Amino acid sequence: MSDLDHLVVAARSLEEGAAWVESKLGVAPAAGGKHPLMGTHNLLLRLDARRFLEVIAIDPQAPAPSRPRWFELDTPAMHARLARDPAFIHWVERTDDLEAAVRDRQDVEITAFSRGPHRWRMALTRDGSLPGGGRKATLIQWDSGPHPWTVLPETGVSLLEFHPGNPDLQATFVTPSGTRTIP
Repeated sequence: MSDLDHLVVAARSLEEGAAWVESKLGVAPAAGGKHPLMGTHNLLLRLDARRFLEVIAIDPQAPAPSRPRWFELDTPAMHARLARDPAFIHWVERTDDLEAAVRDRQDVEITAFSRGPHRWRMALTRDGSLPGGGRKATLIQWDSGPHPWTVLPETGVSLLEFHPGNPDLQATFVTPSGTRTIP
């Protein structure tokens, strides 16, 4: 069993991603952190019900990782897509038993991460592609420490509607200034 954990917006830089999210939702994301294993960094925006929106970008200060970056960030297609604008590209679902959730999947490997008090593991495709060609969620299990949602500032933004499994993702949010949809 899994629940929506977070939505993923990719950008060429965190500054571009933050400006894009603020233009769409009227609220700027907060500081996140770095993912040294992937050579990326992020910003986070608190939603409702233990969910958040992540803005992710390649960290220009980090060395290139020894494996393909997650969320197709190394692919020419994603580079071309993000050259036009930041984009809502994927979603992550949390589970309490990651090993059981991926037992029959040969296309993923479980990878451990940590940052500050947060410890988590994710089922990532070996080639950095989106699971199921973007039609399946990436899975995460938070192992210890607080869930990031608990330490993010309140935003007044909640997720009203999201239909996963479509490569042209769309989500509708209730924001302090009204209902807004991002493609």
